[in-house]
Amino acid sequence: MAERLPVAVLGANGRMGSEAVRAVGAAEDMDLVAALGRGDSLEGLLDAGARYVVDLTVPDATEANVRFAVEHGLHSVVGTTGWNEERLGSLRDLLAAHPGTGVLIAPNFALGSVLASAFAAKAARYFESVEIVELHHPDKVDAPSGTAVRTAQLISAARSEAGLGPSPDATTKQLDGARGADVDGVRVHAVRLRGLVAHQEVLLGGPGEQLTLRHDSFDRASFMPGVLVGLREVAAHPGLTVGLDGYLDLGL
Repeated sequence: MAERLPVAVLGANGRMGSEAVRAVGAAEDMDLVAALGRGDSLEGLLDAGARYVVDLTVPDATEANVRFAVEHGLHSVVGTTGWNEERLGSLRDLLAAHPGTGVLIAPNFALGSVLASAFAAKAARYFESVEIVELHHPDKVDAPSGTAVRTAQLISAARSEAGLGPSPDATTKQLDGARGADVDGVRVHAVRLRGLVAHQEVLLGGPGEQLTLRHDSFDRASFMPGVLVGLREVAAHPGLTVGLDGYLDLGL
């Protein structure tokens, strides 16, 4: 019988964390050895014998949590936002001193969302125009979402590789924010509405046609298969991986 993965969940009392506790606890190839909440000591990870950590905490805590894990040789799967380029660079430097340790930082763990973003990047090189609309619950603190930013970055890179310029836009007068945020040349619009969970549309337009790629998460349980994929794969990918697509054989 294959060895079971000893997993700890950080942020276990939150909405995503509580889902992760249930998912890891139900996985036949994993043991939930620790479920830590706000104020719990990270030393509990070592006392429990964890070798894998799921961080679903808050932006102010996630960097310290992941650094602690890396310094103690624990693999990390991270769904917490707040990882800007400076923080990612610092983490890469730390991982260089711990070459056998893996960290996955994923803006979204829903497999459908990851696939939709990858498909959008593939399609974007064939359309003159592209914009993103992301829709979330009103308790979300960041806008645009990490998923939308990641999607825009993938789209921008694909269009640049194809030699395409910005989407056409003749706007010269506008109210602040009317055209959304500019993420690497891609317009991203954020909606915050009670009743929503996590949703995204990528709108691609060309002469006489439109392609819409939409993904909907109706429940946070939708993120858990991706979290489990991350835990199963992270040890085989030492260093830093940004985006769950880095672990998937998309063939694109």
